[in-house]
Amino acid sequence: MAEHVYLLTIILPLLAIIIVAGLRYYANVQQARLRYAHEEAYRAMAQQALDAQSSTAQTLASMNDQLAELKSRIAVIEKVLREVE
Repeated sequence: MAEHVYLLTIILPLLAIIIVAGLRYYANVQQARLRYAHEEAYRAMAQQALDAQSSTAQTLASMNDQLAELKSRIAVIEKVLREVE
């Protein structure tokens, strides 16, 4: 009977240590998965921001072209008005 008690006093603390180590490992794995998911979300958001910035730059370039065209038309109109006077 004493041998069973002796084995239990050795096995139970070792089993507890193994369980705690396993739980810590599992927690670290879960934290790594969450970090990866957050990084992926940030990457997706950064990509959306780059796409929006690119679209905005294209729109701005188009607006600049239209503005330059309007300036040239106004210059022609002013020239015609000066000739009429």
